[in-house]
Amino acid sequence: MPTPSMEDYIEQIYILIEEKGYARVSDIAEALSVHPSSVTKMVQKLDKDEYLVYEKYRGLVLTPKGRKIGQRLVYRHELLEQFLRLIGVSEENIYRDVEGIEHHLSWNAIDRIGDLVQYFQEDERRLEALRDVQRRNEQGE
Repeated sequence: MPTPSMEDYIEQIYILIEEKGYARVSDIAEALSVHPSSVTKMVQKLDKDEYLVYEKYRGLVLTPKGRKIGQRLVYRHELLEQFLRLIGVSEENIYRDVEGIEHHLSWNAIDRIGDLVQYFQEDERRLEALRDVQRRNEQGE
């Protein structure tokens, strides 16, 4: 199982490959706000652990294992953003909050959050009932 730091790299590499068709060390470093030397070290570790194949000066590709995990990590991130928006978290807090919690939740918890998002999306009245509770709580009732 990848560490939280490894997850951040795999997720970003997956996103870059999906968006641009490739991921270079410099692109990863810029996206994660780290030094290219740090990216190179992590990419070598991810290569050793068979999440990707890295050839110096040639680039990298995710292995099927790396692609599967990258896809799941992006899903987790997007689901948590969706959940926080759904429950009314301020937009300016969402990214930071997701980054703060995503590595601390089990996949079981992620699946249950997915169920909850689905529950609210299936019937608009449920979401309105939640909004009513929030309004009452904000008014101190």
